[in-house]
Amino acid sequence: MTAAVPATEAAVPAGRDMPRAVTLLVFARDRGIFILWGAIILAFSFWCAPYFATLDNAMLVANAAAITAIFAAGVGIGVMTGVLDLSLPGTAAFAACVVGWLMTHGQPTWLSLTVGLLAGAVVGLVNGLIALRGFNPIIVTIGTLSALSGLAAVIAGGYTFPGLRSLQFMGTDRYVGVPAPVYIVAVLFLAGFLFLTRTRDGIRLMAVGGNAEAARRSGIHSERYRVLGFVISGLCAALGGLVSTAVTTEATPEASPGIIFNALTAVALAGVALTGGRGSLPRVLVGALILATIANGLTIRGVQPYWATVLTGVLLLGSLGLERVIQRSVSNRLMATANLSVHSGKA
Repeated sequence: MTAAVPATEAAVPAGRDMPRAVTLLVFARDRGIFILWGAIILAFSFWCAPYFATLDNAMLVANAAAITAIFAAGVGIGVMTGVLDLSLPGTAAFAACVVGWLMTHGQPTWLSLTVGLLAGAVVGLVNGLIALRGFNPIIVTIGTLSALSGLAAVIAGGYTFPGLRSLQFMGTDRYVGVPAPVYIVAVLFLAGFLFLTRTRDGIRLMAVGGNAEAARRSGIHSERYRVLGFVISGLCAALGGLVSTAVTTEATPEASPGIIFNALTAVALAGVALTGGRGSLPRVLVGALILATIANGLTIRGVQPYWATVLTGVLLLGSLGLERVIQRSVSNRLMATANLSVHSGKA
């Protein structure tokens, strides 16, 4: 016995299901990283029971992800603006040594931190202004990385600035059981999210990243916003360097390449388009948390740390492949829907 099909449903072309498929694909692209993180947490909760799924361990993961998240915010906002700043490790070391020098020469903590953050913003401004002269931003920031690493060593005299215990309030101290860097990350990402999604300048920043020429023709000063992207990136790098200094109570001139690697990995896992104009800071934060979660779970199981790097690389390649497949599928389905609408209109 065949069930009767209502005439209204029978008259609907099969192509009308296309928008729903596109919606599901876009959901997978934009929310897939949250599902992935949930799956990783669930897997480690069983594999590393009973030590992984505890509040104390959650604080360890959040604290471990904090510094990577700060640098990833700088990289992410820069990429969304259409620029890739590779000078972050040098900026972090430079800002840390500036703060270390000031504090060891009797300057108050608040003034030292303010100057350190301003140093990062100035580095970003210089990078932006040089890039506007027509130079490749990647080459410019690589050159800046080298110069800043040398300047940091000059300021420190080739050594470090140890014993900066007055910075513990933003490093090793806990408030209501939560490490101080976690609060800093929360404030940074909330402010960044609101800026990018709720302010005119933030929305224009994303528009410039998507298509600088189209933004310029619509009356937006695209060059100004590209420089702003560099400034924000430099500011985040300086903040990351200061938090790192606060955690170790020591300012070092060493520019660790792992900083940019981890930040770029978190941004790539978050699905931020390297072409600019599309991305989400909450997803960048989850990308940093995924890296910390993997490292934490494998450590609990006694697995060698280098396997965390291997697994992270596999996840990164997989996410890039999935991103490309989804983008192609969305484009193909939208084209099919458009063609179907055209043919239906002619009929």
